[in-house]
Order: sequence, then structure tokens, then C-alpha cells
Amino acid sequence: MPAVRFLYCSLTALAAVTVLSGTVAGVADAAPAAVTASCSQDYLPLPDPACTPGALNPDVTQSTIDSTICVSGWTATIRPSTSYTNKLKTQGIIDYGYSDTSLSDYEEDHFLPLELGGAPKDPKNLWPEPHAGDENSSSKDSVENAVKKAVCAGQATLSAAQDAMLTNWTTAKSVLGIG
Repeated sequence: MPAVRFLYCSLTALAAVTVLSGTVAGVADAAPAAVTASCSQDYLPLPDPACTPGALNPDVTQSTIDSTICVSGWTATIRPSTSYTNKLKTQGIIDYGYSDTSLSDYEEDHFLPLELGGAPKDPKNLWPEPHAGDENSSSKDSVENAVKKAVCAGQATLSAAQDAMLTNWTTAKSVLGIG
């Protein structure tokens, strides 16, 4: 099995180089190899649930919110570095089959936000969310902030907020009765 995993990782890395640079091993004039996306864009503005189902941070529970998510600046203490997330973003752009391969056009987003107890480094909770479109990374950020504020004010439980965000962040505020 390790040999198969190594081969898969090697082919995945080669696909990333091919898609992002259009070249392989110094063959500058070669056309980029076709790479089949393993994740679907059909769910946008949500991620493909098979690829990015979300993941919980076990340190964040209803009984710990006053010492975790409701503490100003707490997410900065657990946020992964861009050197970690940019590797995932590069791979995610390939996995989602985005034709735009510019890293700056995406946010490597926590599907379940850190502000609501999302796992900081779990790849199941991270995906390249486009900046483009009406419902995008920026509009999701404002929903995350409003839902976190409601949880910390006791207007919604952490569990209900997490469920609403994972089901469909675009309707989370109305589902929770806060928007």
C-alpha cells in the first residue's frame, strides 16, 4: 500500500505542476495534460460534500465557547500558516478543476469556520473558495461573524450554528432566526 500511496502522491504532484505551470520536466512547448477534477463545482457556493464535508475542532464545545470562540482573537491562536494552507489551496484548485489557477483568486477557507469550532488543519474542512461571484468568500465571512455573534450571545446553540453552516451557509442566518 505505501508504494501505491507514493505513486498516487507523485502523480498528484505532477498533475499540479502540469496544471499550474503548463510545463513538465522542461518541455516548455508541451500542452498541459488534461487532469480530471476529483471534486465537483456543481455545489458552488458550497464545496463538494464528498471532498470537503467539514470537520469539528474537538476543543470547541457548547461548554467551552466562553474560553474559545467567544474570546476575541482566539482564532488567531489556532489558524494554520499560509505555508500550510497554500499547499492545500494549490491541490484544491486542481481537485475542483478550476480553470482559473491563480491562487490569489481563492481563499483557502474553513468550510466550518474556526469561529464556530471548525477544525483548523483538517483537509476535510479546507477548500479553495472563489472570491468571484455574488455568494463568495467575502459574503461568507460576514455570515460567519453574525452566526458566531449569535452563538456567543446565547441566541443560537453551537450545534445548531454548526449544522446551519454545514448544511448551507447562505441560509444559516435565516435558519437560525438571526437574519
